[in-house]
Amino acid sequence: MLKDKLRNRLLTIGSWLTIGHPAVAEIMAQAGFDWLTIDMEHSAISLSQAEDLIRVVELCGLPPLVRVSENNSNIIKQVMDIGAHGIIVPLVNTKEDAQAAVAAVKYPPIGTRGVGLYRAQRYSLDFESYRKWNQENCVVIALIEHVKAVENFESIMRVDGVDAFIIGPYDLSGSLGCPGEFDNPKVKEALEEIYAKAKKHGYLMGQHVVNPDPLLVKEKIKQGFKFVGVGTDFLFLNTTCKSCLTEIRK
Repeated sequence: MLKDKLRNRLLTIGSWLTIGHPAVAEIMAQAGFDWLTIDMEHSAISLSQAEDLIRVVELCGLPPLVRVSENNSNIIKQVMDIGAHGIIVPLVNTKEDAQAAVAAVKYPPIGTRGVGLYRAQRYSLDFESYRKWNQENCVVIALIEHVKAVENFESIMRVDGVDAFIIGPYDLSGSLGCPGEFDNPKVKEALEEIYAKAKKHGYLMGQHVVNPDPLLVKEKIKQGFKFVGVGTDFLFLNTTCKSCLTEIRK
């Protein structure tokens, strides 16, 4: 279970799905990742396509996560009902944002999620087993991607039910007025503040290394990151195509 690995601070490496085709999900799932995230925030993937991708990833033996488009209880409820094993929530800037995300995933009395019977509940055949599994094993990852989240970081991570955080470097730099300028002193200072607080309290650290460069990933692992996203489906395709053609044309 991914939840157990996070709880035991074990390293896991995953990636992002942005192309809404089951074959892409199947190829990625068979590559050896520990988890895959279906991106519904920065892609054209629909809820119906997400259901198919979740099914493929799950059948390949991996936990399917979904990055939802917003911290919205209705969206989160639908994503969980189609079978997501957990969510990555954008723009978690306050303790209240984190509490809302957890509540949307969990059933009462822990949370406020409405009870429905769809794919996750085996189409009404086994709600009780799913309810127990969900309360104990579903995963909530907070995206730290705004200067306000840096300010409120410790209170966010103290919320019961938040399993880890993942840094969104592009939006974080944008909130500081310098989008994409990762060498800007303001961005570096914000990142160092997050690292220091996380290490102080022993929070599980995550980051999406957007450029699928093994050296960058190894660097993050050495820094103590345990929940590491590497590249995206289209970036792996793009990088491989360019690398191959560059060598051929030499």
